[in-house]
Amino acid sequence: MHIWELLIVIGVALAIFGPKTLQSLARNAGKTTGEVKNAKDKFMSHVPADDIAKLRETLNKVPTSPAHAAQMLMTPDEKKEKTPATKTDAVASTEAKTVPGQEN
Repeated sequence: MHIWELLIVIGVALAIFGPKTLQSLARNAGKTTGEVKNAKDKFMSHVPADDIAKLRETLNKVPTSPAHAAQMLMTPDEKKEKTPATKTDAVASTEAKTVPGQEN
């Protein structure tokens, strides 16, 4: 934002709300910002760093676009298709290991 745009926004806000209300709004916004910062610092002091790292890993897995969500949905289906083929191969290899004449 350029300085002139900022001045215009402040001028319009001053004209709409008046100087006392605008001062009160700015003071309340500053107090709220300080309270949020204190709450964040308090939270961060109580939560172990390992939990924060796990949370970041989990959040990185959340899809951020429809294309990413579709890709994540397609990946498990491909794994499911591969899993039965692997099980079939395992059964075939077990059957090949049986000795003729012995019954299971």
